Formats: sequence, C-alpha cells, structure tokens
Amino acid sequence: MPSTVTLPFWLFLLIIAFALIAFFSHFLFPSVRWYFRRRMQRVVARLNQRLDRPIQPFKLMRRHDMIVRLVHDPKVAEMIAAEAAASGEPLSVLQERARRYAREIVPAFSATIYFGFAARAAKWLSRMIYRVRFGRFDATGIDKGATVVFVMNHRSNMDYVLVTHLSAERSALSYAVGEWARVWPLSWLIRASGAYFIRRRHSSPLYRRVLSRYVQMATEEGVTQAIFPEGGLSLTGAVGTAKLGILSYIVAGWHPGGRDVVFVPVALAYDRVIEDRVLVAAHAEGTRRFRAPLWSIAKFIGRQLRRALMGRFQKFGSAAVAFGAPVSLSAYLAEARGDAVAELAADLMARIAGGVPVLPVPLFSAALGADMVAPRAVVLARAEVLAERLRAAGARLDLPEGGVPAAVDYALQLLTLRKVVTEDQGQLTVTESERGLIGFYAAAVRQHLYAGAA
Repeated sequence: MPSTVTLPFWLFLLIIAFALIAFFSHFLFPSVRWYFRRRMQRVVARLNQRLDRPIQPFKLMRRHDMIVRLVHDPKVAEMIAAEAAASGEPLSVLQERARRYAREIVPAFSATIYFGFAARAAKWLSRMIYRVRFGRFDATGIDKGATVVFVMNHRSNMDYVLVTHLSAERSALSYAVGEWARVWPLSWLIRASGAYFIRRRHSSPLYRRVLSRYVQMATEEGVTQAIFPEGGLSLTGAVGTAKLGILSYIVAGWHPGGRDVVFVPVALAYDRVIEDRVLVAAHAEGTRRFRAPLWSIAKFIGRQLRRALMGRFQKFGSAAVAFGAPVSLSAYLAEARGDAVAELAADLMARIAGGVPVLPVPLFSAALGADMVAPRAVVLARAEVLAERLRAAGARLDLPEGGVPAAVDYALQLLTLRKVVTEDQGQLTVTESERGLIGFYAAAVRQHLYAGAA
C-alpha cells in the first residue's frame, strides 16, 4: 500500500551519495577504463608499425596485475617463507612488505606519455642545451626476438634525457632510477615513462629478490632496457667499474634455450656536464653523498633563462653518443668461464671506455694537463699530438669542421665563458678554484691512452 516515508535530509543525501558511487563504480568507471584501454591499444598498434622493436605486452600490463604477479611469484614466495622461518615474523607481514616493495618498483607505463610527451620533451631539451651527435647503431646482426639491453656509462642526469631521445625511433626503454627521482610529480612522470625505482643501498634479501624477479620477468618478456652499471655518476670523469646488481639478475635469470639477451655498449660524452662542479667537489671530499643546494639550482636555471630571453644563451657544447659491438649473452656463456658475471661486466665497461667519443673540451683539457699557465700555441701543439695518438689507439674523435685548431678555439670559447680559463695575449691561465674541472674532463681522454698502452 503506497505510503510516504519521511527521512532526515542528511540521510537522504547519504543515500544519494552511495547510489552515485555504486553507479560510477559499476557502470561509468568500467566504461571509461574500457574506452581509454581501447584507445591505448590503437596507439600502441600504430607505434609498433614504425618501431624497430615493438612494445612488449608485459610492458602494457596493468600495474596492479603486474604487482600481483610479482608478489605471488614462486621465487618471491620462497624467500618470504625463508625469512619467516629465520626471523619468526608472520607470513602475512612479510607478504605485505613484499607487496610494498613491488608497488615501489613496478612502473606504470603509458605509451601516450612516453611517445607523446617524454620523447618529444627529451628531444627538445637535448637539442636546446647541446649539439647532439649520435653515432651509427647497426642492429642488423641482432635477433629480432632477443631482449636488447643498452649498457651505458653514467656522466650526468641528462643521460636519461639523451637515452629517451635516442631510443624514440626504436623502442620504449625501461631503465632503473635511484632515490633522487622519488619526488612528486617527477616520480609520476618517470614511472609513466616506464622507469622503475630502485634502492641502491638496500640490503634486505626480500627486497633484492623482488627487484631481481621484476628485472628477470621484464628480460624474459623481451622488454628493451637501459642500465648504468656504475650505479652512480662518475666523480672522476672516467668510466668506472661496474656494480654487478642488475647485470647479475639478468644473467641469473637466463637459461639455455630461452630468449637471448643482447648487450649493446653505449658510450656517452659531454663538453659540459651540468653537475660537473658538484661532482668534482664530491670527489675532493671523498664522498658520494652529494646534493646540489636548491638555491644554487634555482640561480643556475634563472641565469640560463635570462640569457635565453636576452638572446645570449649559448649551448653547452656537444653531447655525443657512440654504440659498440653487441654482445650476445648466450654466446658469451657458451664459452667456459669462471665468474661469468664479473668477466662480462669488465668486458662491457672496457668496450664503453674505449668507445667514449673525444670532444673539444676533453681534448683541450688533456692537452693543458697539469699546467696552470701555458701559451695557447703550446696547448694547440699538444692537442695535435694527442689527436694523432688517440686515432692510433682507435678512439673516435668528434671534433668540429676545421679539426684540432677549431676544437681548441671552441673549447676555449666554452671555458672562458664559464671563467674556468682566461686568455691574455696568447697566454692561457686556469682559475685556481676550477683546477679540478680540467682533470675531470681530461680523464676520459687519458683513459683512451691508458687502454691503448695496456
């Protein structure tokens, strides 16, 4: 029998709110997700037609599904059980800890953000700051079904930008970034670009197991990756030794008959590393815990913007990328070896060190050497001799038209602008406080000569 029910107004609003939530969660949200999912699939299909290496389905998995798969991986479950037996902690606590680690590591790749924003922004920023020079990458001998891993030296945080720029026509890269990038909104953009976060100094066996299984899953599924084995920026300017973490995960996860892994050595070089003064100071203090003050960063950016607005902005010289001969993991392990990971790491780092392009500022710095004062003509003569020795050692000289004299002129222009070197009537003088910068840039050139002598 029809009757009227009287409700308090607050209760009526509460019922309406719950009804709207139920409607959105059961009807609207799934439809919106389906729409964007279909749109993303069409975008990926168009991208895969032009990319050398198509985006793998693993990279396109929903982040939640990837986290669940990682947490319930048998090897992760095995480590959880072992830690529970050793520490006495409940399994539920350790499972939640593994889930937290997985949420921290797993990216949320978006093809639209990567190719629509990140790749374009990387190209614009790279070419605005540097004269970008890419060497030829010959992929003809690489199996289309293999997982490609670009192995690079780490000179600057601009490396990530250059890497994204150079890969935009080939594939979507997945790379590891450290704790420095876990700041919102930068962390969101980096995660959406396919990068995964790692804690470089975390010693928990469970964390290491979760991280290693993510890297191994991505490798098994054919995801193109980029790694920086040095584990941090070079403080000396030379290519350092490799830390074996991620490399050891990749090697341990490979099995005969599985998808091959091809390592491509990539050597990066700069006429100006943006963080050079911070890195030189950290090396002098003997510490890797360095962070540029926010005020210094703001002043630097403001100074460059002012120059750009006044039409006086000058690029920071060249940024060069050179590719070495690929190394097949299956072929490498087929030969009898002792510590295969350590030998592979040393081999790759030697290839990278030998492939670092020689740019004007490093060549000039090596020619100047330890001298605080030297005639320009003497430095030029030394640079000519160095160039010949470097060519004989097989180094790649990436110099402007006009050869060594033009390179010396160009390097002096960049260094005098920064007040690192002054020139008076043909006499060059290094500013006392900037002496470390000369050695920093000369290190890569000296490394070529040491390798040639060895």
